[in-house]
Amino acid sequence: MQVGNARYLTANDIPETLPLFPLTGALLLPGGQLPLNIFEPRYLAMIDAALSGNRLIGMIQPALGEIPASEILPERPALCHVGCVGRITSWTETGDGRYIAALSGVCRFRVMQEQTGARPYRIFHIAPFISDLTCADEEHTINRAGLLAAFRAYLDANKLEADWESIERARNMTLVNSLSMMSPFGPAEKQALLEAPDLKTRAETLIAITEIMLARNASDTDTVLQ
Repeated sequence: MQVGNARYLTANDIPETLPLFPLTGALLLPGGQLPLNIFEPRYLAMIDAALSGNRLIGMIQPALGEIPASEILPERPALCHVGCVGRITSWTETGDGRYIAALSGVCRFRVMQEQTGARPYRIFHIAPFISDLTCADEEHTINRAGLLAAFRAYLDANKLEADWESIERARNMTLVNSLSMMSPFGPAEKQALLEAPDLKTRAETLIAITEIMLARNASDTDTVLQ
């Protein structure tokens, strides 16, 4: 996996511990790019530390569903079990104390034990999904026609436009991961897309979620018309 100026090929290329950035509704996938607007002091410190080191942080969502009251800590909320390693490939200072950064996806990881320490941000031991680093040819496994049909139907239903020329040129991996990341779905759907075991399953999940959303919107419209 080539990300920016760095190559990640084996487990030895991924650190054993990683600072994590919990953000509801955020989805980063291997090969994708996520823009970030950093303004909280603890996460500004996290970016500073990453820039002075390996430039890697982990994107993850807070845990979904109900959390036992005994486990709710405002500064240390429960997290989802799977996130994605991201490399800071560009960043800029805004002049008002913020960073605008671009995070490029490297590989997914499973959260292990939290590391204690005095830093304002949280660091965890992680288990990377090494299969994400290999260039397995999954292009032929994707139902591209079905994916594009669902995407077109969604755009039409919401009166949106797209650059179809660029979409037609995109490889299947780029198409699936880009559509997954830009999709306006909720945190649970985003997590399902992240945890899909392979590209084929992610594409099928994306089609299924899109079709469910379209059917739900059509049902709501019919109810209003009645």
